[in-house]
Amino acid sequence: MIIGLTGGIGSGKTAAADRFASAHGIHVVDADLKSRVVVEPGRPALQHIVDRFGSDILLENGSLNRAALRERVFQDVDQRLWLETLLHPLIREEIISDLASATSPYALLVSPLLVESGQHAMTERIIVVDVPEATQILRTSQRDGVPEAQIKAIMQAQAKREDRLRHAHDIILNDQDLATLHAQVDALHERYLAMTTGATP
Repeated sequence: MIIGLTGGIGSGKTAAADRFASAHGIHVVDADLKSRVVVEPGRPALQHIVDRFGSDILLENGSLNRAALRERVFQDVDQRLWLETLLHPLIREEIISDLASATSPYALLVSPLLVESGQHAMTERIIVVDVPEATQILRTSQRDGVPEAQIKAIMQAQAKREDRLRHAHDIILNDQDLATLHAQVDALHERYLAMTTGATP
Protein backbone atom coordinates (compact mmCIF):
# COMPACT_ATOMS: atom_id res chain seq x y z
CA MET A 1 0.00 0.00 0.00
CA ILE A 2 1.29 3.45 -0.95
CA ILE A 3 0.02 6.38 1.09
CA GLY A 4 0.44 9.96 -0.05
CA LEU A 5 1.24 12.67 2.47
CA THR A 6 0.79 16.29 1.49
CA GLY A 7 0.19 19.74 2.88
CA GLY A 8 1.00 23.34 2.07
CA ILE A 9 4.34 24.99 2.70
CA GLY A 10 5.06 25.25 6.44
CA SER A 11 2.38 22.71 7.38
CA GLY A 12 4.73 20.17 8.98
CA LYS A 13 4.87 17.45 6.31
CA THR A 14 8.50 16.69 7.10
CA ALA A 15 7.88 16.36 10.83
CA ALA A 16 5.03 13.93 10.18
CA ALA A 17 7.05 11.90 7.66
CA ASP A 18 10.02 11.77 10.03
CA ARG A 19 7.78 10.27 12.72
CA PHE A 20 6.51 7.55 10.36
CA ALA A 21 10.12 6.71 9.46
CA SER A 22 11.94 6.99 12.77
CA ALA A 23 9.30 5.57 15.13
CA HIS A 24 7.74 2.98 12.84
CA GLY A 25 10.34 2.13 10.20
CA ILE A 26 8.16 3.19 7.27
CA HIS A 27 9.84 3.67 3.89
CA VAL A 28 9.46 7.36 2.97
CA VAL A 29 9.93 8.76 -0.51
CA ASP A 30 10.25 12.55 -0.50
CA ALA A 31 9.32 14.21 -3.80
CA ASP A 32 11.23 17.35 -2.79
CA LEU A 33 14.44 15.34 -2.46
CA LYS A 34 13.78 13.70 -5.83
CA SER A 35 13.36 17.16 -7.33
CA ARG A 36 16.91 17.90 -6.18
CA VAL A 37 18.29 14.67 -7.64
CA VAL A 38 16.99 15.35 -11.16
CA VAL A 39 18.80 18.72 -11.34
CA GLU A 40 22.16 17.55 -10.00
CA PRO A 41 25.25 18.57 -12.02
CA GLY A 42 25.62 16.35 -15.06
CA ARG A 43 21.89 15.69 -15.34
CA PRO A 44 20.25 16.85 -18.61
CA ALA A 45 17.56 18.82 -16.75
CA LEU A 46 20.14 21.14 -15.24
CA GLN A 47 21.50 22.02 -18.67
CA HIS A 48 17.97 22.76 -19.92
CA ILE A 49 17.48 25.12 -16.96
CA VAL A 50 20.80 26.88 -17.67
CA ASP A 51 19.84 27.22 -21.34
CA ARG A 52 16.59 28.85 -20.29
CA PHE A 53 17.70 31.10 -17.42
CA GLY A 54 21.43 31.60 -18.02
CA SER A 55 24.51 30.46 -16.13
CA ASP A 56 23.84 32.92 -13.30
CA ILE A 57 21.23 30.42 -12.10
CA LEU A 58 24.16 28.27 -10.90
CA LEU A 59 26.19 28.46 -7.72
CA GLU A 60 29.98 28.72 -7.89
CA ASN A 61 30.34 24.93 -7.55
CA GLY A 62 28.16 24.36 -10.64
CA SER A 63 25.06 23.20 -8.77
CA LEU A 64 21.65 24.81 -9.12
CA ASN A 65 20.94 27.94 -7.11
CA ARG A 66 17.51 26.77 -6.00
CA ALA A 67 16.69 29.99 -4.14
CA ALA A 68 17.40 32.09 -7.24
CA LEU A 69 15.37 29.75 -9.44
CA ARG A 70 12.48 29.74 -6.98
CA GLU A 71 12.44 33.54 -6.97
CA ARG A 72 12.39 33.65 -10.77
CA VAL A 73 9.66 31.07 -11.36
CA PHE A 74 7.30 32.32 -8.68
CA GLN A 75 7.35 35.77 -10.27
CA ASP A 76 6.36 34.40 -13.69
CA VAL A 77 3.63 31.79 -14.18
CA ASP A 78 4.88 30.84 -17.66
CA GLN A 79 8.38 30.12 -16.34
CA ARG A 80 6.96 28.03 -13.50
CA LEU A 81 4.82 25.99 -15.89
CA TRP A 82 7.81 25.44 -18.18
CA LEU A 83 9.87 24.19 -15.24
CA GLU A 84 7.11 21.89 -14.03
CA THR A 85 6.71 20.41 -17.53
CA LEU A 86 10.43 19.66 -17.59
CA LEU A 87 10.82 18.27 -14.09
CA HIS A 88 7.59 16.50 -13.12
CA PRO A 89 8.05 13.47 -15.44
CA LEU A 90 11.66 13.07 -14.28
CA ILE A 91 10.66 13.32 -10.62
CA ARG A 92 7.90 10.76 -11.22
CA GLU A 93 10.42 8.25 -12.59
CA GLU A 94 12.63 8.67 -9.52
CA ILE A 95 9.64 8.26 -7.19
CA ILE A 96 8.39 5.09 -8.89
CA SER A 97 11.83 3.51 -8.70
CA ASP A 98 12.22 4.33 -5.00
CA LEU A 99 8.71 3.16 -4.05
CA ALA A 100 9.38 -0.16 -5.78
CA SER A 101 12.25 -0.80 -3.35
CA ALA A 102 10.12 -0.42 -0.20
CA THR A 103 10.07 -3.36 2.20
CA SER A 104 7.99 -1.82 5.03
CA PRO A 105 4.29 -2.82 5.44
CA TYR A 106 3.30 0.30 3.50
CA ALA A 107 5.24 3.17 1.93
CA LEU A 108 4.78 6.92 2.22
CA LEU A 109 5.05 9.36 -0.68
CA VAL A 110 5.59 12.86 0.67
CA SER A 111 4.92 15.67 -1.78
CA PRO A 112 3.79 19.29 -1.49
CA LEU A 113 2.33 18.98 -5.01
CA LEU A 114 0.78 15.53 -4.59
CA VAL A 115 -2.59 16.67 -5.94
CA GLU A 116 -1.41 19.33 -8.40
CA SER A 117 1.22 17.15 -10.12
CA GLY A 118 -0.97 14.07 -10.45
CA GLN A 119 1.30 12.09 -8.10
CA HIS A 120 -1.77 11.19 -6.04
CA ALA A 121 -2.62 8.67 -8.78
CA MET A 122 0.26 6.54 -7.44
CA THR A 123 -1.31 6.33 -3.98
CA GLU A 124 -4.18 4.42 -2.40
CA ARG A 125 -4.80 6.85 0.46
CA ILE A 126 -3.95 10.50 1.07
CA ILE A 127 -3.02 12.16 4.35
CA VAL A 128 -3.24 15.95 4.46
CA VAL A 129 -1.26 17.79 7.13
CA ASP A 130 -3.47 20.79 7.74
CA VAL A 131 -2.78 24.14 9.39
CA PRO A 132 -4.35 27.60 9.11
CA GLU A 133 -2.79 29.72 6.36
CA ALA A 134 -1.58 32.32 8.85
CA THR A 135 0.38 29.56 10.60
CA GLN A 136 1.91 28.47 7.29
CA ILE A 137 3.19 31.99 6.65
CA LEU A 138 4.56 32.42 10.17
CA ARG A 139 6.36 29.05 10.27
CA THR A 140 7.85 29.40 6.80
CA SER A 141 9.05 32.93 7.47
CA GLN A 142 10.73 31.83 10.69
CA ARG A 143 12.25 28.72 9.05
CA ASP A 144 13.43 30.11 5.72
CA GLY A 145 13.77 33.82 6.38
CA VAL A 146 12.02 34.69 3.11
CA PRO A 147 9.63 37.61 2.53
CA GLU A 148 5.94 37.07 3.17
CA ALA A 149 5.16 37.98 -0.47
CA GLN A 150 7.31 35.09 -1.72
CA ILE A 151 5.64 32.67 0.69
CA LYS A 152 2.21 33.79 -0.52
CA ALA A 153 3.34 33.30 -4.16
CA ILE A 154 4.36 29.73 -3.35
CA MET A 155 1.05 29.13 -1.59
CA GLN A 156 -0.78 30.45 -4.67
CA ALA A 157 1.03 27.85 -6.81
CA GLN A 158 -0.02 25.05 -4.47
CA ALA A 159 -3.51 23.64 -4.17
CA LYS A 160 -5.87 25.68 -2.04
CA ARG A 161 -6.38 24.36 1.47
CA GLU A 162 -9.96 23.29 0.79
CA ASP A 163 -8.93 21.49 -2.43
CA ARG A 164 -6.31 19.45 -0.56
CA LEU A 165 -8.80 18.58 2.15
CA ARG A 166 -11.28 17.34 -0.45
CA HIS A 167 -8.73 14.72 -1.52
CA ALA A 168 -7.92 13.64 2.04
CA HIS A 169 -8.75 10.22 3.42
CA ASP A 170 -7.02 11.18 6.68
CA ILE A 171 -6.17 14.57 8.18
CA ILE A 172 -3.41 15.47 10.62
CA LEU A 173 -4.20 18.80 12.26
CA ASN A 174 -0.82 20.32 13.09
CA ASP A 175 -1.74 23.46 15.00
CA GLN A 176 -0.40 22.36 18.38
CA ASP A 177 2.89 20.90 19.65
CA LEU A 178 5.09 18.13 18.26
CA ALA A 179 3.79 15.57 20.76
CA THR A 180 0.26 16.11 19.43
CA LEU A 181 1.49 15.62 15.87
CA HIS A 182 3.32 12.42 16.86
CA ALA A 183 0.22 11.02 18.57
CA GLN A 184 -1.82 11.51 15.39
CA VAL A 185 0.88 9.83 13.27
CA ASP A 186 1.10 6.90 15.68
CA ALA A 187 -2.67 6.36 15.54
CA LEU A 188 -2.64 6.43 11.74
CA HIS A 189 0.24 3.97 11.66
CA GLU A 190 -1.74 1.44 13.69
CA ARG A 191 -4.70 1.92 11.38
CA TYR A 192 -2.59 1.37 8.27
CA LEU A 193 -0.99 -1.73 9.74
CA ALA A 194 -4.46 -3.15 10.30
CA MET A 195 -5.38 -2.36 6.71
CA THR A 196 -2.32 -4.10 5.30
CA THR A 197 -2.98 -7.24 7.35
CA GLY A 198 -6.67 -7.31 6.47
CA ALA A 199 -7.81 -6.59 10.01
CA THR A 200 -10.53 -4.04 10.70
CA PRO A 201 -8.85 -0.58 10.88
